[in-house]
Amino acid sequence: MSDKMRPIPFSQLVTWAIDERKTHNTIFGISQPKIYKPKSNRQIKLFGEALETPIGPAAGPHTQLAQNIVASYLSGSRFFELKTVQILDALEFPKPCIRAEDECYNTEWSTELTIENAFAEYVKAWFLVHLLQKELFDQNERRFMFNMSVGYNLEGIKSPKVDHYIEGMKDASNTDVFKECKSYLLAHLDQFKHVDREFIEEISAQICTSITLSTMHGCPPAEIEAISKYLIAEKKLNTFVKMNPTLLGYRYVRDTFDQMGYSYIDLKEESFSHDLQYADGVAMLTRLKSYAKEYNREFGVKLSNTLPVRISRGELPGEEMYMSGRSLYPLTINLALRLASEFDGDLKISYSGGADAFNVERIFDTGIRPITVATTLLKSGGYTRFKQMAEQLEPQLDGQESSSIDLVKLKALADSAFADEYHLKEKRPVASRKIRKQLPLTDCFIDPCSVGCPIGQDIPEYIRLVGEGRYQDAFEVIVARNPLPFITGTICNHNCMTKCTRLDYEEPIQIREMKLIAANKGYDSYVQERVKAQPVKTKAKVAVIGAGPSGLAAGYFLAQAGLEVTIMDRRERAGGTVEYVIPDFRISREAIAKDVKLIEKMGVKFEFGVNPHFSLQGLQAQGYTYIYLALGAAKTNLFQLEGDKDKVIGAIPFLEQFNTSQKPLKPGKSVAVIGGGNTAMDAARAALRVNGVEQVYILYRRTKAEMPADREELDLALEEGVVFKECLAPLSLSGGKLISQKMELGQPDESGRRRPVAIAGAKEELAVDTVITAIGELVDYEVLRKNGIKVDEKGHIACDPETLETNVKNVYLGGDALYGPATVVMGIAQGTQAARAIVAQEGLSWKENGSATIPFDSEKRLLQISEKKGVLKEASADLGEAERCLECNTVCNICTEVCPNRANIALATNQILHVDGMCNECGNCAIFCPYAGAPYQDKFTLFWSEEDFENSQNPGFVCIEPGANPKFKVRLDGKVEIIRSEQEGKSSLPEEALEIIQTVVKEYSYLF
Repeated sequence: MSDKMRPIPFSQLVTWAIDERKTHNTIFGISQPKIYKPKSNRQIKLFGEALETPIGPAAGPHTQLAQNIVASYLSGSRFFELKTVQILDALEFPKPCIRAEDECYNTEWSTELTIENAFAEYVKAWFLVHLLQKELFDQNERRFMFNMSVGYNLEGIKSPKVDHYIEGMKDASNTDVFKECKSYLLAHLDQFKHVDREFIEEISAQICTSITLSTMHGCPPAEIEAISKYLIAEKKLNTFVKMNPTLLGYRYVRDTFDQMGYSYIDLKEESFSHDLQYADGVAMLTRLKSYAKEYNREFGVKLSNTLPVRISRGELPGEEMYMSGRSLYPLTINLALRLASEFDGDLKISYSGGADAFNVERIFDTGIRPITVATTLLKSGGYTRFKQMAEQLEPQLDGQESSSIDLVKLKALADSAFADEYHLKEKRPVASRKIRKQLPLTDCFIDPCSVGCPIGQDIPEYIRLVGEGRYQDAFEVIVARNPLPFITGTICNHNCMTKCTRLDYEEPIQIREMKLIAANKGYDSYVQERVKAQPVKTKAKVAVIGAGPSGLAAGYFLAQAGLEVTIMDRRERAGGTVEYVIPDFRISREAIAKDVKLIEKMGVKFEFGVNPHFSLQGLQAQGYTYIYLALGAAKTNLFQLEGDKDKVIGAIPFLEQFNTSQKPLKPGKSVAVIGGGNTAMDAARAALRVNGVEQVYILYRRTKAEMPADREELDLALEEGVVFKECLAPLSLSGGKLISQKMELGQPDESGRRRPVAIAGAKEELAVDTVITAIGELVDYEVLRKNGIKVDEKGHIACDPETLETNVKNVYLGGDALYGPATVVMGIAQGTQAARAIVAQEGLSWKENGSATIPFDSEKRLLQISEKKGVLKEASADLGEAERCLECNTVCNICTEVCPNRANIALATNQILHVDGMCNECGNCAIFCPYAGAPYQDKFTLFWSEEDFENSQNPGFVCIEPGANPKFKVRLDGKVEIIRSEQEGKSSLPEEALEIIQTVVKEYSYLF
């Protein structure tokens, strides 16, 4: 495909907007409920002009095309900082050029259109926004503002090409495109309800009275000042000059990133030393403020530009990229404070740097305005995120123009930026939420949370049921795949949450907590009314060795299918590691008992105190046809310390003793735990509860941000008083002194994490009586070998990955012994997998009840889901979470939301159509699509010309003969075929592809 965008004629844009609204009640994908309509007449002034709200898109991908600007306006934007133009127009950028999973990176910096085409897009957008303001809201007075942006040096800005652009934006009345737009509207007044001739005639040709100067990093201060003076004096424009976060200095920025968890961001010191220095910047602003006042023009700063960083992990093509988004917020807001303080608050500031619905009110309250955004719009919800911000700001609008910055409020905001959880990296710890499945051509909506769950829980279904108060139904949905709802509702490591679409909003749905609500409120009635032992349907008996999560799950599903099952364990109670290792302050024994009771009620028998050195032959001799070995990892992996080795204990035996009786534990006053996982957190918190312990440390060789422990477990440890010692590698323990090597984070390793590197000669000494090592557990393979199960030297077990059957017939293996220490939910998954194989071997049916219990009212449900889109909302861990769940199992459309150019379109049939002529291959849809794929390359594509069709490899179609029954050239799986929309003979095309073409012809003809 081509990355060249094809500008859409004004007449077609108008037709598109009108027809789409009539047919689908949307305009460029913005639905009626997502259109911002003010509830009052409130506004503010900027440069003497009225603004209905002071927010809008920053110069970037969201102001490059007319339809982008329209989508912004509909969603709530009223200040439009148009994408930067410069003399080197129609640039070729390496693609993809945007990556915005968390903080955003880009490698493009100005419009990809020619200056002439960029000008035409802005004029078309100017008319379209006027048109919509009148037609939708019946407003005559303009309440929005266009602000042009130019760069990058004085010579280029003075060139005839750029000068013609600036003059045209100041007064477009004599330009061809302005006349064309005006004439078209005047000739088609009959298409509108509120738009009349008088309104069209009064649309001003003065598109911009203000400008934002954007210079390249490293531009000399004298050049910036000269350009600013030229724009103020000769071009007579109110001027913002864009300033860079490099003004804060390398050390300040590096320390801020490290403090906030962004230690992996690779900065270049020369980016700071070669850029405008702070003192020079303040002096320049002082002179320019006076200069602007002399010419009766407004002057201010735009904070801030993006931050140049190295491309060190293959994020984008090239060597350098530019960072923006929430990671930039603490830098930008503190730079705003510094500069505003230099002028006692008398400085006009246009803000862009991590603004979103969580901070926009506080930014505005300081007197900063306008506020522009880009990164937040590149995430799920896209343009519709404007509506929430506009609604938040509306009550604060006072009709006035801000005269100064409130330094007290700004200082409070700047100080809080470093601790604000929504700007810390740990708020989004996962690198990617993609699933491993390939993106299909059609029917691609999917719930990534369920796919990410090892047992495939129907998560959106039970969350909706919990939200509706249907707890017993929710519980039934859960136990259809998961017989341990209390255990997993309390201590599951929630893989599902690492795939949740809400990660691209603020934080994932509290899925585990919702499961526990269903368990607590639905268990009793479900067990009483819906659970009973199933009749035995076969003579085969099954022995399950191990009553941990894997064995319990296998037993439950085997019994449910009609097999006689006995679970055996060497201990006195069921639950395995959950019962005997995980402390009761993390999960109550009553909760574990409820899960075990559910399994018992299904008809599973238990035998406890069984000899751990089992014999497969002996079990078979007792009449067991099948045996499932659900074995744990029981051996401790001790950290090798020099010195007093008797003072070193493994976390697992320590926790087992803690849970049995704490009296024998005498670790002394000071304990150090080595490790960074959940077991380390458990051990540290347990140690604090042992009599005589006064101080507990956790030592980790990287920083806290890199610890693998669940964030909530880490936070609980901190709250309880555990002291974290980051970047320490223990060396020796002797005489109550633990000596550790101090580390620092160096260059990124293969995983992308910065490698811990020893600081030469730097050691740290801690007073420590006992060291607890929590660096993983080991599997005892000898018991397997003694029973004839093949295990090689590397611990690889002969086991069918599909059925989990070992080389010994009818003997299956799961639990930690299979692939090493794993999670509870992985144990359940393996137990289910083995049970399914045994059930199939016996020719019995596999029962999956509890799903599809929600009556589906498509129109109502789709409207409810639509209302959640684009709205940032804090997690609540209660029934309010159902209001946050986006129900991706019903509708996705993320690729349509995150595309700035509206090149991905959600058809009414819940299929995605890609429009080639509107795509510049920025790659953003590929980042946010949950699949391992790229919608702009993989989805069925509409081409506007045969030339573009031939220059692409995309599956798709192009109209080669319009008419009542148009003819198309279609490519699918690399093969090209000629068809008509209403095909008389049978086509080789799949029915779903033909349906897309027919749908576009009948309902989306404006796309051609």
